[in-house]
Amino acid sequence: MNQKLKEIGEKILLFWRGKSKGQKGMVIGSFLAAVILISVLAFFLSRPNLVPLYKELTLEESGQIKETLDGRGVQSEIADSGTTILVPAEMVNSLKVDLAAEGLPESGTIDYSFFGQNVGFGMTDNEFDVLKLKATQTELANLIKGIEGVKDASVMINLPQETVFVGEEAEQASASIVVTMKPGNKLDQTRVDALYHLVSKSVPNLPADNIVIMDDNFNYFNQNKENDPTVSNYASQHDIKMGIERDLQQQVQKMLGTMIGQDKVVVSVTTDLDFTQENREENLVEPVDKENMAGIQVSAERISEAYTGDGAQAAGGTAGTNEGDVPNYEQSAQNGNGNYERTEERINNEVNRIKKQIVESPYKIRDLGIQVMVEPPNPKNPGSIPQERVDDIRQMLSTIVRTSINKDANANPISDQDIESKIVVSVQPFAGKMQALDNASSPAIPMWVYIAGGALLAVILLLIFLLFRKRRKEDEYEYEEELVTIPINVPDVNEESESEATVRRKQLEKLAKEKPEDFAKLLRTWLSEE
Repeated sequence: MNQKLKEIGEKILLFWRGKSKGQKGMVIGSFLAAVILISVLAFFLSRPNLVPLYKELTLEESGQIKETLDGRGVQSEIADSGTTILVPAEMVNSLKVDLAAEGLPESGTIDYSFFGQNVGFGMTDNEFDVLKLKATQTELANLIKGIEGVKDASVMINLPQETVFVGEEAEQASASIVVTMKPGNKLDQTRVDALYHLVSKSVPNLPADNIVIMDDNFNYFNQNKENDPTVSNYASQHDIKMGIERDLQQQVQKMLGTMIGQDKVVVSVTTDLDFTQENREENLVEPVDKENMAGIQVSAERISEAYTGDGAQAAGGTAGTNEGDVPNYEQSAQNGNGNYERTEERINNEVNRIKKQIVESPYKIRDLGIQVMVEPPNPKNPGSIPQERVDDIRQMLSTIVRTSINKDANANPISDQDIESKIVVSVQPFAGKMQALDNASSPAIPMWVYIAGGALLAVILLLIFLLFRKRRKEDEYEYEEELVTIPINVPDVNEESESEATVRRKQLEKLAKEKPEDFAKLLRTWLSEE
């Protein structure tokens, strides 16, 4: 028996020695992997299947339930930073019923059911008001929790004291709400507006403007006020102002960036806009010939009369104060010699009648300021940029300001001194670079692309290595077969007829002397076959 075991051990040792280092490593690695896998499976199979009993608990509620379960000897674990209780799966339903019978978990909140269970005749009005306010806050918090995506909510309501005087106006209530959102969820504007409406209608005398809603990260949820004309006008005016400033900034940035370099110029534009709108109607009458202040003659009538002789009525009229007489008028002679001449001319002129309905522009650029920072070619030497270049920049900016500001027809032109006061050009080195406005930032390659590329390259190299290794082993195996099958003819020195075993022995001896490496390979092949 011992001899047989010894032979088996020698065969195993011989088999192990015949393996290469790579094969030995694979055998050891496989054995260790099997041991680790069996150990992991045994560990997980021996553990009880724990599932959540309650989720999203407060730390106080988790402590109460954990203490109760430990007192009953039930195996339990706490997960999710103390907000989840895990128990064996087969005990979940029974534990929920038992704990509910004991009033667990206790949330510590008061709802409207409290009044039907605890209110008695000994409660004062102040105590009743406090409990009613607490119950209202709890009910509002429960309503908010019912909104999709909301994990928890806390509500604080401030109710003013009711006045007993008729003439005094009652103060308005206010409310503050803190909402905790579930991971990956966000309140859209429609739900925020609905939340404002819900709270405003749940509390008497609580306008929506007195409600503040925020999340646990101090982000405020503001009510949408697009229907408010004041807010709408402000938003549109602000958009127009920002659009004009952005267009001018891009224009100046592009122009100066082409001349100096996009990374050498920073431009800032500020505007003052006048949004006063005016609708008026003008009815104007102007002469056709403005130089002579004359119109076009449409029709003309000229009458001329002349008389000389006796009985001619001289110029004058009838003196007196009778009806139809002209007072203090020279009386004309009725008889005698005289001259009489009368000229009458009637001319109808046509003039230009202009009717204008004027609608002023919705906005005017009342004032404009441009601030430009320029970095010299050599940041350490501010004098590396010539003064002529700075003067050219000022001249370009002056032209932009002069043509952009709205000018009334009757107003005096803007002076050069006023233009200069609206332009600032500063030459100094930049501590931090900013990208040009027109140059879009090149998209950065994500890190996962590099990781995936490296993993793919490693897999390709591994496949190439295994392919060459397999081909090398096949070549060695073919070479060994050739050594075995191809007979080596050794000339017979003694010219004697020898047996087949003698011939093979001599061939092997010769092979061992001349090619010891091939002989060793052949020997290993025989041992592995045995």
